[in-house]
Amino acid sequence: MKLTTSNEKLKQIKKAGFILKPDYPEIKDEYNIIKNHFLRANIEVTLEKNSANMIGEEGGVELDELSKNSDFLVSVGGDGTLISVVRRSFKHHIPVLGIHQGTLGFLTDIRLSEVEKFLALMFEHKYRIDHRMMIKGYAKEQSFVAFNDIVISRKSMSSMISLDAKIDGKHFNSYYGDGIIISTPTGSTAYNLSVGGPVVFPLTEAFIVTPIAPHSLTQRPLVLPADFKIEFTITDKQGALVIIDGQDTYEINENESIKIEISDNKAKLIHRCQRNYFEVLNEKLRWGN
Repeated sequence: MKLTTSNEKLKQIKKAGFILKPDYPEIKDEYNIIKNHFLRANIEVTLEKNSANMIGEEGGVELDELSKNSDFLVSVGGDGTLISVVRRSFKHHIPVLGIHQGTLGFLTDIRLSEVEKFLALMFEHKYRIDHRMMIKGYAKEQSFVAFNDIVISRKSMSSMISLDAKIDGKHFNSYYGDGIIISTPTGSTAYNLSVGGPVVFPLTEAFIVTPIAPHSLTQRPLVLPADFKIEFTITDKQGALVIIDGQDTYEINENESIKIEISDNKAKLIHRCQRNYFEVLNEKLRWGN
């Protein structure tokens, strides 16, 4: 396990690609306010196609094109919107700025009232780009990446699921319960936390493996080095669901496996220099209260 820090800065701050919270056309007013701040700072603004259609604007472009032709992306919404943007743009290795228009706001730390000031700080190089560990998985000849977690879950509410687990090809455990969460450190404060998993500093490189309602009291969460390769095989007839960041779902059958390892590349999040993780824990989770 190690800590990944970065002194990276944007090569230029001239073009920003915007993605808005989906199915929420009411965000148009906030977007226009943010857009005007960017334009006054001489930053060209382009809107992603689905976002443009949602708020009735023309000239939107597909996310791949947006990622290729922008200096950075801007996610306007909540943490779920940011996670989706990071995953969908991940192959382009482009930094993402989250502007908070959601509920919890654990990842999106810039509020609407702070946008103008933050843009001024960006031109003074007073910001940071965090490199967050991503995990990739393989199942049924399909591959995918996760920012928060990969969940292997039972298909039916009336039954449990059984799994055999290997690390680097060697058996290390068998699980029987409602499922299991394989989380990144960033995702440690998401589903992992709600089922009793540990909080892990987000710039750490490690896997968190947390059973969901295990049938045995001896099953406990594990924190594993990120250079391990983990494999889970379904050992009962019902099969299982594989859920990626709560957004994409795959079905796997009995005796089929999902293989999980660290991604070669990191997600890049733009933050305020003053952002302190433990202050965020205190504010969002009432840490220590």
